[in-house]
Amino acid sequence: MSNNTTIRSGKDRLRYTLIFEGLLILVTVPAGALFYDKPLASIGLLGVILAVKAMVINLIYNWVFDRFDARRGRMSTERSHLGRLAHAFGFEATLLSTSLPLYTWWLGIGVFEALAVDLVVTSFVVVYTYGFTLMYDRVFPLSKPDARICT
Repeated sequence: MSNNTTIRSGKDRLRYTLIFEGLLILVTVPAGALFYDKPLASIGLLGVILAVKAMVINLIYNWVFDRFDARRGRMSTERSHLGRLAHAFGFEATLLSTSLPLYTWWLGIGVFEALAVDLVVTSFVVVYTYGFTLMYDRVFPLSKPDARICT
């Protein structure tokens, strides 16, 4: 069975990722510096490293998720609330496996404390991802010039 479903372009995905990570850094880095009583520059560098890692994963993850939707005849902007929740939780679970070693090394904490930190951050980011993606879809709706057909 072949579908012709419009999906976001690579350029659009890059815009999404850069705005997503930039806003997230602006919120989380000052909070992390205060919580750990560490210099803003140190937590900021960790934030940038985590953001770059997340951007690479984000581009790949969203491309795969969009292909999954397209094969079922759905556009990403037509995702249900349940589909958006699955998207957000799946993305954060993917990030967890790559973030724990960075937290333990950079912050000098144990694995269980790093897991606790990641769960707090992830809980916030899941809500942020849901809201951000919903708003992004409203501000940048899919249009033919900024999308491509997936078959």
